[in-house]
Amino acid sequence: MLQPLQIIEESDSEVSIKWSDDTETRYSAAQLRRACPCATCVNEWTGEKIIRDENVADDLKFNHISIVGRYALNFHFADSHDTGIFSFAYLRKLSEPPAVAGG
Repeated sequence: MLQPLQIIEESDSEVSIKWSDDTETRYSAAQLRRACPCATCVNEWTGEKIIRDENVADDLKFNHISIVGRYALNFHFADSHDTGIFSFAYLRKLSEPPAVAGG
């Protein structure tokens, strides 16, 4: 399984991760907030996204980023949201291009 080798807060609104396969991914605070997997943002029963992308400011910032065990990050966003646990597997999946149907 891919693991992060380095996690860098590039600014108050961007984080980068260097992975064990030598790729590097960058994430903005707004991108991560819109993809938050917590029960407030995603319906636990249906998997339907509850949070609306347009309700997240493009210039959103991080207040704090913390490591959860050896498997995830928790982002404390400037909009006071901080309940999402972003596993490293989920973060890596977010960086991959979407699959093309029928391809």
